[in-house]
Amino acid sequence: MHPSPGSSRLTASVHLVYPYDSRLTEKEKTSICYLSFPDSYSGCLGDTQFSFRMRQSGGQRDLHSLDDDDGYDRGAPVTLQREAAHLFGYVYFRQVKDSAVKRGYFQKSLVLVSRLPYVNLFRSLLNLIAPEYFEKLVPCLEAVCNEIDQWPPPVPGQTLNLPVMGVVMQVRIPSRVDKLEASPVKQFNQENLLPAPLVLSSVNELDLFRCFQPVLIHIQLLWELMLLGEPLVVMAPSPTISSEMVLALTSCLTPLKFCCDYRPYFTIHDSEFKEYTTRTQAPPNVVLGVTNPFFIKTLQHWPHILRIGELKMSGDLPKQVKMKKLTKLKTLDTKPGLYTSYKTYLHKDKSLIKRLLKGIQRKRPSEAQSALVRRHLLELTQSFIIPLEHYMASLMPLQRAVTPWKTPPQIRPFHQDDFLKSLEHAGPQLTCVLKGDWLGLYRRFFKSPHFDGWYRQRHREMTQKLEALHLEVICEANILTWMKDKSEVEIVDLVLKLREKLIQAQAHRLPVKEETLQRVALYIDTVIGSLPDDLQAVLRHP
Repeated sequence: MHPSPGSSRLTASVHLVYPYDSRLTEKEKTSICYLSFPDSYSGCLGDTQFSFRMRQSGGQRDLHSLDDDDGYDRGAPVTLQREAAHLFGYVYFRQVKDSAVKRGYFQKSLVLVSRLPYVNLFRSLLNLIAPEYFEKLVPCLEAVCNEIDQWPPPVPGQTLNLPVMGVVMQVRIPSRVDKLEASPVKQFNQENLLPAPLVLSSVNELDLFRCFQPVLIHIQLLWELMLLGEPLVVMAPSPTISSEMVLALTSCLTPLKFCCDYRPYFTIHDSEFKEYTTRTQAPPNVVLGVTNPFFIKTLQHWPHILRIGELKMSGDLPKQVKMKKLTKLKTLDTKPGLYTSYKTYLHKDKSLIKRLLKGIQRKRPSEAQSALVRRHLLELTQSFIIPLEHYMASLMPLQRAVTPWKTPPQIRPFHQDDFLKSLEHAGPQLTCVLKGDWLGLYRRFFKSPHFDGWYRQRHREMTQKLEALHLEVICEANILTWMKDKSEVEIVDLVLKLREKLIQAQAHRLPVKEETLQRVALYIDTVIGSLPDDLQAVLRHP
């Protein structure tokens, strides 16, 4: 993609889409164009990489097919599942002086569009492809795409070797059964690959220490804002800094899925611009990353605004942005700062800052510093979520209540007051040293999209577990004994219900052994075989 002259401003045009049969709508192509170039305020000379996320428009297209026949989403952590209604864009932008071009600059972006949030993998891939593409253009891209077409699909838990342009990238796809750790799981194939592989530590994880360096003293406050789904604007000097900060913030809640909208890079040309900047209603639950100073004026009514400057590492803890009142957010030359009137529910934990400072003094590698930040956030989120998980598990019917020929009992309703009472003896204080108003934080969390998202997911998983348990109980029962005193109508009804259960179990890939499914199929045949010939014919060929 490259910019082209417009009457009053720079516009962008699509130079090439590959593969040629990808069915992007014109609206999506236009959005990708505008999101693929830093605005004029960023002054990005040389090579720049950043990410964006955009809402997909309607229509059935191969690119957006959402079936999970390969089982990827069932095996992947919830934070890495494919997006249902959004597309990710990974951008490599080059701007260099070129007297042969009318504008005096060569300006072009190579964009990789995916439904997978593999920011680290795709950034590394573009690092290899883009410089070569800008030199050789179309032939290079066709060769690369042909290589990528041969890549194996991502399978959670497996390590993939991905050849491209004479290099083999090696990366492990995380699985939902992985033990959560502060640093990625390293399980690489001991193959004698030639050339030696480019080993990526993670498909998605960022250098959190580098991303958060100007806001480390506010990390707990920002974690609370993310947990509660509060509207936040990140104003940065470049799309790189804006997108990395937004992605770092939305990863704060791991292993909890971030259920609100977020835009690592957002522009005034975005189709949601009016929706997000209107003052006639409260700001939506979204985290926006922007670079245009125009947004300072447009989004003054937002409750939380984070303005950050250029990121510069030094021998000391990088300069921290200060907390400022929203009333000071008036001019376009607003200084870096966190503009909010939010008061945290939990007391600040200064131990993290002390450990990071010690790490800087000892010249600890950035990866190790990031692991400290990640562990801190992981322990904070787990301390918050474990009591919810325990209470939710208590709502599951007892196994003995599941009987073969009756509908499984319902999961009991979630009563917020009962949960809050349970915190006295099973609350986060058991695993977290932080003091504060945990009850108040939970009450506010109940009103956020993240509680709704977490509850729906857990309820769905528990329902599937109940269905799987019911199928196993049916297999252990004596069906012939049950049939002895039953009418034909009751027996036909049983066949239809068992068949429906079998279809649902296979369609939703319930956690049921293959042996159990085979036994249910055999049960159905046995029951049908006991019926008169005319009914058998109808049931065998519905």
